[in-house]
Amino acid sequence: MNTRDLDTQPATNRWWAAKDANRLNLRWEPTYSEQQKIKASRMRGCLDLVYGNRGVHVNFREKWIAVKVDRAIVRDRVNLRLLETDWAQEGIERRDTAQGVIYRIPRD
Repeated sequence: MNTRDLDTQPATNRWWAAKDANRLNLRWEPTYSEQQKIKASRMRGCLDLVYGNRGVHVNFREKWIAVKVDRAIVRDRVNLRLLETDWAQEGIERRDTAQGVIYRIPRD
């Protein structure tokens, strides 16, 4: 799987960052097909099983759907490796940040 480390800093005002993320989410969600939304939802469920986490969030963006695992700690390495192998064949990328792990589902 294509993995990159992102050097992103946490927001200074988390409330505004959450409001902005929600605004962008509402803006871009209608532009994705139901099939893509279902794919992101299934991916969220799988990630919740293989990671110990604080939460798994789906965010719709202009060029991709981001599925973020907040404060990710790997619970099941074997199944995670299998999932990431399948996802890599579909063009899904992984980004590691200080806040967690983000999987990007590209727009069709």
